[in-house]
Amino acid sequence: MCGICGELRFDQSSPDLTALARMMAAMERRGPDHGGNFGDGPLAFGHRRLSIIDLSEASDQPLHDPELGLVLVFNGTIYNYPELREELIGLGYHFFSQGDTEVILKAYHAWGPAGVARLNGMFAFALWDLHRHELFLARDRTGIKPLYLSRDNQRLRFASNTQALLAGGGVDTALDPAALHHHFSLHTVVPAPDTILRGIKKLPPAHWMRISRDGATTCEPYWTLDARRPTETVPEEEWVARIRQQLFTAVERQHRVADVPVGVLLSGGLDSSLLVGILAQLGASLDTFTIGFEDDAREAGNEFFYSDIIARHFGTRHRRHLMTNAQVLARIPEAVANMSEPMVSQDVTSFYLLGEQVAKEMKAVLSGQGADEVFGGYFWYPLMDAEAGTPLERFRKHYFDRPHSEFAQMLEPAFLSDDVTSALVAHELAKPGADSFIDQILRFDATTLIVDDPVKRVDNMTMAWGLEARVPFLDHELIELAMQVPPHLKLAHGGKGLLKTIARQLIPAEVIDRPKGYFPMPALKFLSGSFLEWVRELLNSNACRRRGLYRRSYVDKLLAEPDRYFTAIKGSKLWHLALLEFWLQTHIDRH
Repeated sequence: MCGICGELRFDQSSPDLTALARMMAAMERRGPDHGGNFGDGPLAFGHRRLSIIDLSEASDQPLHDPELGLVLVFNGTIYNYPELREELIGLGYHFFSQGDTEVILKAYHAWGPAGVARLNGMFAFALWDLHRHELFLARDRTGIKPLYLSRDNQRLRFASNTQALLAGGGVDTALDPAALHHHFSLHTVVPAPDTILRGIKKLPPAHWMRISRDGATTCEPYWTLDARRPTETVPEEEWVARIRQQLFTAVERQHRVADVPVGVLLSGGLDSSLLVGILAQLGASLDTFTIGFEDDAREAGNEFFYSDIIARHFGTRHRRHLMTNAQVLARIPEAVANMSEPMVSQDVTSFYLLGEQVAKEMKAVLSGQGADEVFGGYFWYPLMDAEAGTPLERFRKHYFDRPHSEFAQMLEPAFLSDDVTSALVAHELAKPGADSFIDQILRFDATTLIVDDPVKRVDNMTMAWGLEARVPFLDHELIELAMQVPPHLKLAHGGKGLLKTIARQLIPAEVIDRPKGYFPMPALKFLSGSFLEWVRELLNSNACRRRGLYRRSYVDKLLAEPDRYFTAIKGSKLWHLALLEFWLQTHIDRH
């Protein structure tokens, strides 16, 4: 797990090494263990390393193989690298390190772009061919690892976060109205290749890109997700057995493949508790961590009751951290400073504060993200399923943050666009390879929405502390299997029916049958007191007024009744406005 960056010139000039140094500095928190760079004619690489596998200098990056004429910078973890390594040795390759990084380099030499599909893991990497003078970029199937791009006629730059690209300079920071429409419709999700900034794009998940030194570019997908039933009839008990086996495989592999201890982020919900139960069944050593916040009259601020049940039941070495609202408010600027893109979910700051505590003891953890999207855990899935109308109409009613008509009330004319979000969703849901409406929704979630909400949130907020978060529920083999399961089995028992059936053999029933939790932080959902005053000052600031993004009448309406305006999935519309404005003040106004 690391931070990568680089520059490829198209204009016969040399890369800007001063800009590269600024980019590397902006990613130091992602990789505190080592920094390195490499240059070859029009190409320069930079790397910040977090050592997880092969802690020796042999796996420092950029990794250069002079015999093969390849150089690599890589962020992530390849869980099946031991098997691939043995296969490559059988093909005649010899290795000078013990890590997964060199396996990617050799795999590319052996199989070319087809080698990417052989990787099981989370990854974003850039590989330079010194003979062909070609740059090859790739990103994992569900976008667990980020890869941002900034390009003009003279050069391409890439990095693990937008902060690095902005630090490098020369980025068009104008807001993209179409991306803003996605941002305010899909609770800050802006699907690849776009971001809210015109000058920064991102490589889509499950894609590779090849760029020659003259700028000629090819970009292709290497994986698509099918959501159809198998031809044979599979009874429910067989589905349970198959999912159980694949889930155990994913958890065991992601816990085992490391040269440092791997803990578990234990929220007290079903997903993280199930990870602990599986690891206990496998005989693993267990370190667990949780965080909580002050209660609100309308919502509890922690799930310690449930996480304590799991910790006691399995005898884990458990740490729980309780934060006051005053502590949270003081730390929000730090969390926002570590967001590659604006993220409005209330648990973003939760992960940031938890990551700080965990990183004092661990360098890698497992986390439960992805289970809701893959196994049908959210409350809106049954509501959509019961709805009439087109797939878009059923989805939009229960998911969009605001109707298209509200944008004209919210944004000034210069930032308005057509209803691009409805067009995007309709297009994605209509893609072939899904047997039912719920299959369409879960596939869209797993391939698009999850990438730029919970997955990005976990990467940003843990890597801000040099902490690697692994997500077994997003093992691509598990996802492929889960997408074949009939939706009614996933939506059963109030959602995640299959996982609950598996869990009953592993963890206490009190945790399985509890109401679903959402890593609560009430202060950012029900804005009041010092939080509300902070938001009010932010939205009434000179910077916000000069930006001219929001219509003042809309801002005033939300400020007048902050507890009235919520999205379909129960997010604060006022916090949504404030978060974007603060992100722009933090990242754009200072450059």
